[in-house]
Amino acid sequence: MSALSSDVVSGSAVGLRGRLWRLSSAELRAAAVEASAEILRLEAVRVAVVDELSMRPDDQVIASRGVGAWLAAHTMLQVRDGKKIAALGAALRAFPAVAAGFDDGDCSFDHAVLIVAFCESPPKGMPEEALPKCIDLLLAAASGVEATTTKVRHVIATLERVFESDEIPPAEDVDRNELRIASTLNGRVVVRGDFDALTGEMLLSALSNLTMPTPAPDGTPDARSAAKRTADGFTELIRRYLDCAKTGTDGGQRPHVNVHINARDLAEHRDCAAAPSDGEESPSDLDVGHMPWLGPLSVSQTRLLGCDCFLSTVLLDAHGAPLDARPGKRLVNAEQRVALIARDRGCAFPGCSCVPAWTDAHHIKHWANGGPTVMNNLVLLCRSHHRLMHRKSGFVGKWEIRIGLDNKPWFIPPPSIDPQRHPRPANTTFKT
Repeated sequence: MSALSSDVVSGSAVGLRGRLWRLSSAELRAAAVEASAEILRLEAVRVAVVDELSMRPDDQVIASRGVGAWLAAHTMLQVRDGKKIAALGAALRAFPAVAAGFDDGDCSFDHAVLIVAFCESPPKGMPEEALPKCIDLLLAAASGVEATTTKVRHVIATLERVFESDEIPPAEDVDRNELRIASTLNGRVVVRGDFDALTGEMLLSALSNLTMPTPAPDGTPDARSAAKRTADGFTELIRRYLDCAKTGTDGGQRPHVNVHINARDLAEHRDCAAAPSDGEESPSDLDVGHMPWLGPLSVSQTRLLGCDCFLSTVLLDAHGAPLDARPGKRLVNAEQRVALIARDRGCAFPGCSCVPAWTDAHHIKHWANGGPTVMNNLVLLCRSHHRLMHRKSGFVGKWEIRIGLDNKPWFIPPPSIDPQRHPRPANTTFKT
C-alpha cells in the first residue's frame, strides 16, 4: 500500500472525499481492503475491552445496568448492539480457539456469534470430544475473503446432520415465530416478524417475481429501491390473495418451496445418520436439504416435506454435478433449469449471492456460434454477470468460463484482474 492510501486508512474521514481523486484505482482498492481489515481488528479490540470491563465493572457500568447498556449510552450503538457485543465477549471465554480466530481477524463478528451459538448448544447426539474438530470446520468455513454466512450455516447444518437428534434447530422452530402489526400515530402500519426458515422460504418464493426490478416501457431502469420493491410486491401479494379468495380448498398442487437433497440422504433412516457404517464417512459426504432462498435445511425437516410433495429427479455424476438433461432448442427447458439450479444454486459467478429465481441460463459457447443447449455449455448467471460475459460496456478484459473435470463451472478472470489468470471455482463450490 502506498503512503497516500495508508494515510487514508489511518487518518480522519473529515475532508477525505476531496482528496481521494489523487489515488489510483489500485490504491483505492487497497485502501478499502485495509480499512475493512482495520474494522475487523477494532471490533475484536472492542469485544475484548468490553468483556474485561464486564468482569471488573465500576460505578458507571453498574449504574447502567450492565456493560452493554453502558456502551450504548456512551456511543452511537443501540442497546441491543451493545448487549450483543458484551454477550459475544462472555461467550468467547469458554472457546479460546474461536476467540483466537476472531482476534486474528480470520472470523467476522457475525460469524463468531454463529460459531459460539453452535458451541454453546451443540446437537444432543454430539460427543464432547468432537467439539474441537467441529470448531476447526466452522472456523475454516468462516475464514478468508470467500467466507459467507451461508457457508457457515451449511457446515452447522451438516454437523447437525452428522449428530442428528430429535432436537429442532433454531432456524426451524416454529414456536419462535412472531409477527407484530401495529398502526402508527400518523395512520401508517409497521410490520415486524421473525419466522422459521421454511416460512421465510415460502414468503420469499411468493415475493420473488413481484419484487424484481421492472424497467419502464421506454427502457428506463427501475428507480425503486430494494425495500420499495419488496413493499410493492407484498402489497400485490395481499391484493392477489384477496382478489382470488377461493383459497383453502383441498387437493391442488402446492408450489410453495423447492428443496434439493441427495436421494440417499432423503431415504436414509435417521438412526443410521449418527453412526456411518465404516466410521470413515466425512461430513462433506453427507447432504442436507438446501432451499434456493434461505440455504440449509435439516435433513429431518426435509424428510418431513418429502412425505407430501412432488419429487423431481436430477441424476448426478461422481462429482455431484447433474448429468445432461435432454438437449433442447436455444431456450433452456424446465428439466434443464431444474438441473442447473441443483448444480449452481444461483448465480455461479465467484462471490455472487443472487438466488436462482433471478438468474439467466447463459450459453458458455454462444448459441449463435454453434454452442449447444446442453448442461456442459450452460451456467446460471444473474443479469449483471450475464451482461459482463457479453462484454459489458466499459469493462476492460474478458472473463472466460470452462467446465472442469468435476463437470462444474470454473471462471477465468481477465489479466487486468489476475495476470496469471488462475481459474476460480463457482461460488457454490464449498470445501471444508
